[in-house]
Amino acid sequence: MPKDADPRECSIADALQVIGERWSLLVIRELVYGVRRFDAIARNTGAPRDILTTRLRKLETAGIVRRELYSERPARYEYHLTESGWELSDVLAVLMSWGDRHLNPDDPPVRWTHVCGERLRPQVVCACCGRPVRDGATPTGRGART
Repeated sequence: MPKDADPRECSIADALQVIGERWSLLVIRELVYGVRRFDAIARNTGAPRDILTTRLRKLETAGIVRRELYSERPARYEYHLTESGWELSDVLAVLMSWGDRHLNPDDPPVRWTHVCGERLRPQVVCACCGRPVRDGATPTGRGART
């Protein structure tokens, strides 16, 4: 890092310290899909077993994933998202939507149907006014310097 670097304080940077790595996000994706066991998570993500073990431990320490014992001999665990982990499904839905539009516009690999019966089209909106966030959010706070 350059001597004159003064990194901006930012919750995005803080969140990326926990989940901002490919295998972590793919683990969360698998758990959202209902995949719970280590071998299936490894198969579906392509993550090397040692890296997957490290990522699962980090996600567990961060309170995003919890382990549940399903076999005592040998000890085997299933992985489940915590409430904070489930909140990341919204982030993944928006990321997937971006990828569908810009990387796979002709044939998205996965399509989700919403409870309303229509194809899921996630959008980030202000909880107060309902308008899209990108239509006019202004940063304030200690990390908002220019």
